[in-house]
Amino acid sequence: MDRYKKQRLRMVEGQIRARGISDERVLKAMETIPRHLFVDEGLIASAYSDNPLPIGERQTISQPYIVALMTQALSLTGKERVLEIGTGSGYQTAILASLCDRVFSIERIASLASRARRILDHLNFYNVAIRVGDGSWGWKEEAPFDAIITTAAAPRIPPYLIEQLAPGGRLVAPIGGRDVQTLYKMTRKADAPDELLPEDLGGCRFVSLIGESGWKE
Repeated sequence: MDRYKKQRLRMVEGQIRARGISDERVLKAMETIPRHLFVDEGLIASAYSDNPLPIGERQTISQPYIVALMTQALSLTGKERVLEIGTGSGYQTAILASLCDRVFSIERIASLASRARRILDHLNFYNVAIRVGDGSWGWKEEAPFDAIITTAAAPRIPPYLIEQLAPGGRLVAPIGGRDVQTLYKMTRKADAPDELLPEDLGGCRFVSLIGESGWKE
């Protein structure tokens, strides 16, 4: 475990802090959470490398810098209820769970959801609820959410997610085509809830969001 701790520290200092991520809570979470537990055994040696990795079912665990960038953009203080679209490996879920009050995560592939649940339970992240289904519908029964993060790309922001974002809430999502997207942060104005303030966080490439407001299989 000490060897992995050193790798995490190198990852944070060389890949994340050096590229402008300054939220100390985010940096601490990524120094602490064992990313190697969320990848296949044959890829453990690459768990802290500066790139995404396959996790099966044609899905990936995101590049560490992208995880940090998206998490920092949510401006979490520890009290929020967060909706995550795309549980995947569960690594981003764990980062969120260490920084907010509750995480509600939706994954369309049942085998990935089950695997993520086992790892999160092993790490004692009991403030996470996982549902299998179409993430573009959101989780209406638990809305509104202080923050929403989408770890799969859609041609537009799913309208149900906008509806479920609380006034003053932040939504971070990759939007664009199936090959290349732009990462956006959208803030719902507290004094004008019908208005979203966009911020371009740069180019990115994510797996596709499959669902009603995403892409077909």
